[in-house]
Amino acid sequence: MSTTIVILIGIVILLAIYFVTVYNKLIKQIEAVHNNERQIDVQLDRRFKVFESLIETVKKYMDYEKTTLKDVVALRNQSQKAHKQGDEKTRFAAEDAISKIASNINLVFEQYPDLKASQNALQLQEEVVNTENRLAFAKQAFNDSIETYNATKKSFFESMVVGVVPKLNEEFAYWQLSETAIAEQEAKTVKF
Repeated sequence: MSTTIVILIGIVILLAIYFVTVYNKLIKQIEAVHNNERQIDVQLDRRFKVFESLIETVKKYMDYEKTTLKDVVALRNQSQKAHKQGDEKTRFAAEDAISKIASNINLVFEQYPDLKASQNALQLQEEVVNTENRLAFAKQAFNDSIETYNATKKSFFESMVVGVVPKLNEEFAYWQLSETAIAEQEAKTVKF
């Protein structure tokens, strides 16, 4: 065999190894995005269960829990339906509305001194806050994994592999606050 053929075979082998390496890296990043999305679902389910427990605890103190539970259940159903239909914008808006309900629960606790003194209610209130924090971290991890994947697939050499294998060019929607939630946050901003 001539030296030229050996060099060409070596180049082809190196290109094949590079292609497989990039392919595997992109597949791993796609799976990380899917896993992080499932982690959000786990935290959303946890939040719903904490809400059910909290509302059950405060039932004897107020009528507010009936509408709160109905609202949470309706929003959760709306979120799940949107998720099944692939409507991420509607899903995000429903979940943001549930987060808003969670932040208002603290105001209810202030109105009922006996409820504030209840150890079980205090633990559940803390659980709501912890769950919202876990959910925020899960959303951040999801968005971070999308950002990493998008940056990798748009890199020069990696984009050539994506061009050859279109299934690697998957598009993901970032988890974003709804426009209503953004407007409410801006309204709460303290201006000096």
